[in-house]
Amino acid sequence: MAGTRRRPGSNRRPLAFGAVAVALVGLLVLSLRLVPGAPLQPTANSRPAPTADRGAAPPTDRNSRPTPSPSLEPLPFQARDLDDLDIEGWYAWAVLDKRTGKVIGSADMGETSTTASLIKAWVVADYLRRSAEAGKTPGAAKLADATKIIRDSDNARAQDFYESVGGVASIKRLISMCGLTDSKPAADGGWSRTALSSRDTARLGLCIDNGRAAGPKWTKWLLGEMREVRGVGDFGIRKAFPAAEQKKIAIKNGWIDRQKEKEYHVNCLAVGDTWTMGVMVRSPFGVDGGWEYGMDACERITKALLRPAA
Repeated sequence: MAGTRRRPGSNRRPLAFGAVAVALVGLLVLSLRLVPGAPLQPTANSRPAPTADRGAAPPTDRNSRPTPSPSLEPLPFQARDLDDLDIEGWYAWAVLDKRTGKVIGSADMGETSTTASLIKAWVVADYLRRSAEAGKTPGAAKLADATKIIRDSDNARAQDFYESVGGVASIKRLISMCGLTDSKPAADGGWSRTALSSRDTARLGLCIDNGRAAGPKWTKWLLGEMREVRGVGDFGIRKAFPAAEQKKIAIKNGWIDRQKEKEYHVNCLAVGDTWTMGVMVRSPFGVDGGWEYGMDACERITKALLRPAA
């Protein structure tokens, strides 16, 4: 039987119809992606994220920026040259900002002088802290002695306390615990001739104020006694402030006539709300007023450094 003959090209029609169908489907899909709101329209999330430049900072949301810290109120003191005060002899001063630890002072604030009674603030602090560390509480009589040492600068009681805390060993603890850099114990071992700089005096004030010196149990008590300094020992730094502020300032001063050096040594320590201050004066024998000249000089130096009242 003869075979059926196919017309040329008759087997291509299904392929042609298939190609047309594929093309129509492709156009339909494309239209669905381009028509706004169509379900296949591209979205921002469907696109690959751009590669960030490593050197470019990411955009910052204005509301997410950290709030800048408020600037600190200036201290009541400003550094300045005091040559115009015409003070006889030698003097140095330093002020420490309790908030930042920054110290300003005279060019010679690292030079030492003998402390005289100023060092009694440390001796009492050392005694109180060591008593607490040993689990002991000083009796009423001992606290009364401490009050006399601070408020009235009693020498005999100060000597007893100094011996009880180890003498020179106590001064070495002062230097170590309070981070002093200029000072040293007296060569003869006495408390009165302890060598302190005005910068280290301000550091001692901070050490008392922040509790390192007397410890947490006795710091408030000691500062309270230092605010009650009276009589001849109430002079110097806090006298430069208005009367209403003076009782808020804790002080301990020292004064003595040094026969060997033929000088009056007067020293002032004060602790205020945001600051501590040390002033040291050495004036020659023969100056009018004796050690009262140095007492007045402490006050004059402080007044000269105070910012003008607003």
